[in-house]
Amino acid sequence: MAGRGAGRRSVEEWQPVCRMVELEVDRGVTALVHGQAVALFRTADDEVYALVNHDPWARHAGSGIARWIVGHRGDVWFVGSPAHRHALDLRTGRCLDDRHVAVTTYPVRVIEGVVLVGRRSDAPAGRAPGR
Repeated sequence: MAGRGAGRRSVEEWQPVCRMVELEVDRGVTALVHGQAVALFRTADDEVYALVNHDPWARHAGSGIARWIVGHRGDVWFVGSPAHRHALDLRTGRCLDDRHVAVTTYPVRVIEGVVLVGRRSDAPAGRAPGR
């Protein structure tokens, strides 16, 4: 019995979201994953990253990062806010300009061309600015 339950849990941990070809390069999209709004980003090197779709500098709910600009500094891919002039590392969710700020990230797998997103990682160690 334990084997069957463990297998089911493993499948439930990874939610299929879309096909890789449906994600535009260097663009973000929002998806509902495990009941949470998640921003997905596909980079030019065909890596896919998932972060909580929440602007840590916004003073009201509903502001997301999916429409921010994707770029890189050296070998670090980031998503940057044109309004706040800050960037979040797509791998870790940490702000590249203020190490005290971070957002939650989600693990991503691409299997047979399908993007799967896992349950969110532990809450980031950062803080929201101004709070």
